[in-house]
Amino acid sequence: MATQIAAPPRADPTEGRPLPSIIQGGMGAAVSSWRLASQVAQAGQLGVVSGIGLDMVLARRLQNGDKGGHVRRALAAFPSPAVAERALDEYFLPHGRDAAQPYAAVPKLAIEQTREAQELAILGNFVEVWLAKEGHSGLVGVNYLEKVQMATPAAAYGAMLAGVDYVLMGAGLPREIPRLLGQLVQHAAVAFPVDVAGAEPGRFSVSLDPVDLLGASLPELTRPRFLAIVSAHVLADYLARDEAIRPDGFVIEGPQAGGHNAPPRGKVVLDDAGQPQFGPRDYADLSKVAAIGLPFWLAGTYGTPERLVAAQAAGAVGVQVGTLFALSTDSNFDPAIREQLVAHVADGTLTVTTDLRASPTGFPFKVADLSGSLSDADVAAARPRLCDLGFLGIPFVKPNGEVDTRCSAEPERPFARKGGKPEDAAGRLCLCNALMANVGLGQTRATGYVERPLITLGADLEGPRRLAQLHPDGWTAPQALDWLLAPRTTEPVPSES
Repeated sequence: MATQIAAPPRADPTEGRPLPSIIQGGMGAAVSSWRLASQVAQAGQLGVVSGIGLDMVLARRLQNGDKGGHVRRALAAFPSPAVAERALDEYFLPHGRDAAQPYAAVPKLAIEQTREAQELAILGNFVEVWLAKEGHSGLVGVNYLEKVQMATPAAAYGAMLAGVDYVLMGAGLPREIPRLLGQLVQHAAVAFPVDVAGAEPGRFSVSLDPVDLLGASLPELTRPRFLAIVSAHVLADYLARDEAIRPDGFVIEGPQAGGHNAPPRGKVVLDDAGQPQFGPRDYADLSKVAAIGLPFWLAGTYGTPERLVAAQAAGAVGVQVGTLFALSTDSNFDPAIREQLVAHVADGTLTVTTDLRASPTGFPFKVADLSGSLSDADVAAARPRLCDLGFLGIPFVKPNGEVDTRCSAEPERPFARKGGKPEDAAGRLCLCNALMANVGLGQTRATGYVERPLITLGADLEGPRRLAQLHPDGWTAPQALDWLLAPRTTEPVPSES
């Protein structure tokens, strides 16, 4: 590896500033895009971009012609011009791709990563955060999934090069992130541990050497603050005990939050509609969280002014809110999808369910019922079963000792050949391709098949319903913030007994 360098960190831009009352949720695969995060940050709260699949997002935006020149403007600010130029040469189509033309592939996640793969991941995260921070002094964060470990080092480094202020991570126990951020702020070479099925913990890791990739003339960085997204006070307590893995704060997420959720604790009990029932044990004991002494925010059913006040009365700094912002005109949902969702919220016909089988991660996943999406069983059945993006693939050790990845949403035979169990494949949906379709970047297959969306929102739609009454033609992110921060009375906060 190249010689490591130590650059003194820049002054922390969050130092001396009040903690945000509102964290705008990091909603997957560019729904929480730079435009949304920028609007929230400029309004004085924490705007968050989703950090999942940003290599793919960058490549597809370039292939679509980069309307407005935003991506190219950010790439022009990247500290290694040669790296940015290689991405432009590979993916930029000045006039955009033909709608019937498939998008070019990008390198899939792997333990042993190519230079091209790491450069593209760094660039994708740099671009999204740089654009979110452009032209203002507000705070911007990036959200990652602990389950997607192979992507984390390059993604986090790209975000740090753009000056990201906060890193948030859920979908697992993110014990390695404080150490990683401390290394990357020095541009140090890292070996980030990766969980591999069939291997002892610590046997495999992803290596990243910033100096080898980008050269020694690198800018001084600021270590971002790290917020761990957890569902239980015992997990928060575990992380806080050891300085090496201690975050700077927590987002305590309840089971009604959108996206991936923690599975019900204890035996899963289904109601008459087949929905899992959540009880007191599925909510953190907030008094125990507060006793840890680190700042925390509450998420899941906190998208109203009353719930913000209640959260703060329970000791929280504030709340993390996703659905209100996902349905705002500043989010990056395909406009036709957003219009349908808002219309169904307004007339009371939108339903959001907890699907225990949809996500290849094995975590429960919130799914909004929307015509034409994969929530429709007939639409899902018509999709060719394939896996060509692989963000949620699970690495495993083959009999010859090499590492491969498998995904329970891939075709059943290859999945079985890789050691997957047939029962694990039943009912799985390809989230990777569907989430790209949510934001207008869905793949067009050579057969003519166009990937369909799959929408995730929080189960509590009270806030969006009330905003739809105030703003029948749609609302912006600043309008959602103004409404949330209006004074109200408190409501009880669920807490584990």
